[in-house]
Amino acid sequence: MYDMGTRKRALALVAQGRSLNSVSKETGVSRAAIRSWQSRIDPLGWDRAAPCPRCRDTPGEPEDPAAYSYLLGLYLGDGCISIQRRGVSSLRIACADDWPGLIDACADAVRAARPDNKVCRVQSEGCQYVTSWSKHWPCLFPQHGPGKKHNRTIALEPWQQEIVDSHPWEFIRGLIHSDGCRITNWTTRLVGGERKRYEYPRYFFTNTSTDIIRLFTDTLDRLGVEWKSLHQSRAADTISIARKASVALMDTHVGPKY
Repeated sequence: MYDMGTRKRALALVAQGRSLNSVSKETGVSRAAIRSWQSRIDPLGWDRAAPCPRCRDTPGEPEDPAAYSYLLGLYLGDGCISIQRRGVSSLRIACADDWPGLIDACADAVRAARPDNKVCRVQSEGCQYVTSWSKHWPCLFPQHGPGKKHNRTIALEPWQQEIVDSHPWEFIRGLIHSDGCRITNWTTRLVGGERKRYEYPRYFFTNTSTDIIRLFTDTLDRLGVEWKSLHQSRAADTISIARKASVALMDTHVGPKY
């Protein structure tokens, strides 16, 4: 992204005792980039990374299809791809600070998809962006496009659908970890003339894209999970899973965020 002269100049300014913020303003280089150069100044060499499985003469699947299925769910929920200079793209998955285990699982899935590319975590208010750069993220996630996901068609390529069909629970888990939750609902019932509190677990998934909602519910149908759509006034659709047997299935294969 930057030539060696720019890198050395930025590090020389830091060595003078300057703050990362002031060096960033003077050079136009992000603080994250300068911080990374303090441990490695040489360019990462995007062209030397492992070949993209989709760019081979005979396109193939990612090396770890189960991890990819989980990452696909995360990407469709809270991910985005931005094209940078020289055709390098950045994949970013937003993960709430409340769920450190989820952040670790996301980073592991990104690393499994492109093992030779660096994965970093960029702190923002209330969340971390698990981020990685590669020329091939658009190859692995062809759903990338201009504008917001709910304003364009989201459909899986045949090779992606094959992965989801082989690893459906990982896909569901990724979607729940991005735009879903497991909560405990409660109600009251009359038992022997006495009103008692009754609690039960429930899963929710909310998304503004009808295509992503359909991918979620179609996969639930294949897994035998009963669901229903909640009729709400807001633009987003919410899917509820409350049947005892279906919640038990979700608990076995998905579970709450952690």
